[in-house]
Amino acid sequence: MTIASSSPPSRLPTGGAAEARNRTGTRQGVSGEDRGDGRLAALFIAPALLGFLVFLLWPTLRGIYLSFTRFNLLTPAEWVGLDNYVRMVNDPIFWDSLWVTLEYVFINIGVQTLAALAIAVLLQRLTQSAMLRGIVLTPYLMSNVVAGLVWLWILDTQLGIGNEIISGLGVDRIPFLADETWAIPTIALINVWRHVGYTALLLFAGLQAIPGDMYEAARVDGASEWRMFWRITMPLLRPVLAVVMIMTVIGSFQVFDTVAVTTAGGPANATNVLQYYIYGSAFGRFQFGYASAMSVALLVVLSAITVLQYRLTRAGRTDLG
Repeated sequence: MTIASSSPPSRLPTGGAAEARNRTGTRQGVSGEDRGDGRLAALFIAPALLGFLVFLLWPTLRGIYLSFTRFNLLTPAEWVGLDNYVRMVNDPIFWDSLWVTLEYVFINIGVQTLAALAIAVLLQRLTQSAMLRGIVLTPYLMSNVVAGLVWLWILDTQLGIGNEIISGLGVDRIPFLADETWAIPTIALINVWRHVGYTALLLFAGLQAIPGDMYEAARVDGASEWRMFWRITMPLLRPVLAVVMIMTVIGSFQVFDTVAVTTAGGPANATNVLQYYIYGSAFGRFQFGYASAMSVALLVVLSAITVLQYRLTRAGRTDLG
């Protein structure tokens, strides 16, 4: 009589196969969810990316190409190689415009940074009123063109209320925007007035990130406000201050609209900043190739200054442990 042998029972726990299937399904579900999130992220990024490609990258590449051509909108662009750059190096008006721009940048950056830092520290140490911060920001809400026109009327030599007040004090009227000596400092101070509130609020946000415990400990040790400013505030504010200065320098080199509505480059080219000279070469004399070459040179200068500032100020590192 033959006895049928039976196979040994399986050692796998009941439901093991089901668990494996569940884990596989979960991984597949997560993968599918990630793909969905990626598509949604791409959908949100697409408008900004399209704007970057159309309004920034393509004009930049097109401008670099045109800088090697002779182009006046009426005839096809003619390749001339480095002729525009050679002309730029030998152009005294270009160097004069660059010097005028540098003068404006130094005045604007120096006054604006010091004033914004003082305002930010006062807002942080004395009061943190939201209404006061709104008042400080108010000039920034005005466009450069409107600000320029308002100050043009205020500082008018004959009819401006500013010169009326100066005359009432017994002082001779000052041709702020009609004199070679006063023109650039006046334009710089107009833009300081408009932008200092925004710059101050950026620095104020950086001050808010500094722990208050450090000031309390310094007070316990008998440190004065001035000593705390130099030993605590400035070192810990350095990364924010560095980024703000980089942004301000780039914006200062691109000054155009205030000059266009107040002095139009005068008197005697005293305010003929580089951006205004580029504009005049392109749309006044239709020398788009030469204007593009100067624009590329300005791009290179700004890139070099930005990298140098970033490295010297150690903007990517903080002293806050």
